[in-house]
Amino acid sequence: MFKKRGGFYRLGINQQKIILLLSAGIGLGFTRTPSQQYRLIKGISKEWKKINYFALKRSIAGLYRSKLISKKKNNDGSVTMVLTSQGKKKALVFNLRNMRIKEPKAWDKKWRLVLFDIPEKRRMDRGMLRSILKKLGFYEFQKSVLVLPYECQDELDYVIELFNLRPHVRIATATHLDNESHLKDIFRLS
Repeated sequence: MFKKRGGFYRLGINQQKIILLLSAGIGLGFTRTPSQQYRLIKGISKEWKKINYFALKRSIAGLYRSKLISKKKNNDGSVTMVLTSQGKKKALVFNLRNMRIKEPKAWDKKWRLVLFDIPEKRRMDRGMLRSILKKLGFYEFQKSVLVLPYECQDELDYVIELFNLRPHVRIATATHLDNESHLKDIFRLS
C-alpha cells in the first residue's frame, strides 16, 4: 500500500488519486467561469468512478494513518475528508511530477538562466532542484547554472517556493551567451 522511505510515505496510485482529487476541490475555488468548474467537476467524477470500492476504503484508511487526510464530522452525520497541511504539500509534489514547460511556436531569442548556491546542509534540496530543472528541459550550463530558452517564470517560482529555496536561487534572462550556437543545437533552435 505505502512504504516509508526517507521520512516520506510512498503512496500507491489510488492514494495519489485521492490526494489529487481532494486538492482539485481547492482548485475549484480558483476557477473563473462555470464552464471551467463544470469541466473540473466532470474530470473529478470520472476519476472517482475508476477507483475500486474496496481499494478505495483501504487507501483512505492508509491516508488517515499517514495523517495526509483527516475526518470532519458534519451535523447531518456525514463525514467529510479534508486534506491536512501535510496532504496539501504532497498534492503539490504530485502536481510537480506533471509540470511541463510549453515550447512557444517562435523563440523570443532570450535565455532563462537559473543560478543557485545552496548550502551543503541542504544537499538533498540542491539535488532535487537540479533534477527537477533537468526534467523540465533545462540544460546544465555549469554545475549550478542551468539554462532554458523558453518562458518559465511561473514554473520556477512554484519549484523554488515549494522547496523554500528563494534565498539561494537567482533567475536571469539573457539575450546573448558566448556559446549560444552550441545551446541552439541542443534545443534545436534556428
